[in-house]
Amino acid sequence: MSKHLSMAEAVARYIPDGASVALGLALEPLIPFAVGHEIIRQRRQNLALIGPISDILFDQLIGAGCVSAILAAWVGNVSEGLGHCYRHAVEKQIPHSIHVEEYSNHTIALALLAASVGSPYIPTRTLLGSDIPRQNPRLRVERSPLDETPVLLVPALQPDVTVVHVQRSDEEGNAHAWGNLGICESAFLAARDVIIVADDLVSHETILSDPNRVLGPSYKVRAVVHEPWGAHPSSVQGCYNRDHAFYHEYHQRTRTQEGFQQWLEEWVLNVPNRATYLAHLGEDRMRTLKIREHRYASPVDYGY
Repeated sequence: MSKHLSMAEAVARYIPDGASVALGLALEPLIPFAVGHEIIRQRRQNLALIGPISDILFDQLIGAGCVSAILAAWVGNVSEGLGHCYRHAVEKQIPHSIHVEEYSNHTIALALLAASVGSPYIPTRTLLGSDIPRQNPRLRVERSPLDETPVLLVPALQPDVTVVHVQRSDEEGNAHAWGNLGICESAFLAARDVIIVADDLVSHETILSDPNRVLGPSYKVRAVVHEPWGAHPSSVQGCYNRDHAFYHEYHQRTRTQEGFQQWLEEWVLNVPNRATYLAHLGEDRMRTLKIREHRYASPVDYGY
C-alpha cells in the first residue's frame, strides 16, 4: 500500500499539537529540516522534542514558538556553539518558557532502546556522580539486586512520532539508509508512528536488492515523503555535503529576536515548500554541496 504523501499532508495528519517528536537522530547528518519547517508553517504548538545533540532544527522550532518541552542531551549549533533561541527560551522565557529534561547522548539512546524492545527501563552506571539525575526526575538511582551497588535506571521513552530522513525509500515505507545512523533505528522502533523523508523514491525491487539496509519495518511507517535536499543544511551521505556556511550565517543572524524573525520569514514562513526553498538557496550553492567523488560499496552476493 502506498503511503506517499506531500510534506504538508504528512505533518497535518501525523504531527498534531502536543505530540512528542523524535528528530535529528543521526546526530549531524540526516536532520529532517524540511519537516521542521513545515511544522513551523502549520503553527504546531506544545511539542516535546526528543533527540541527542539536537542541532539548529530544535533551535528554530523553539524560536518559532512550537515547543513546550525538550528531552535531549544538548541543543545548539554544533559547528558554531550556542543555540540563541534555546538560550532565550530557557533564560528569558522568550517566546515562552520550555520544560527541559536533560540526558546524555548515551542515556537518551538507552531510553529509546528500552522502548524499542518493550523494556520498562535499562540499567546503567553512566551518569552516576553527575548532576543530570538530580535535574531529570525520570532518571532513578537504585541498588542493583545482584550486588547492591548503585545503578541508574533509564526509563523507556516512546515518541508519538519519529521522523527520519533517508537516502531512499519505496512508497510502502521500506527505507534504505547508510552512513552514520546514530540512534535512528532505536527511535524508529520505539515510536508509535514513523514519518520517512527520502531524497529518492525507488521501487520495491530496489529495496529488496539489499534488505540489510532497511531501517525498520514498514508497518510502523504512516507516511513517506519524497523530498530531495530535505535535510539541507545537514549532510546526506552520497547525496550532498554539509553546508557549513549556512550554519554560520544562521548563528550570526539569530543572535537577537529581531534577527531570528527576519531569518525565519526569509527561509521558512515566506517559503511555501522545499522547491521554493531550493530556488532561494540557488543552483550555484547547491552545486558546491553536491558529491564530487562517488565511492560505492562493493556488491553483496545474496545468492543461495
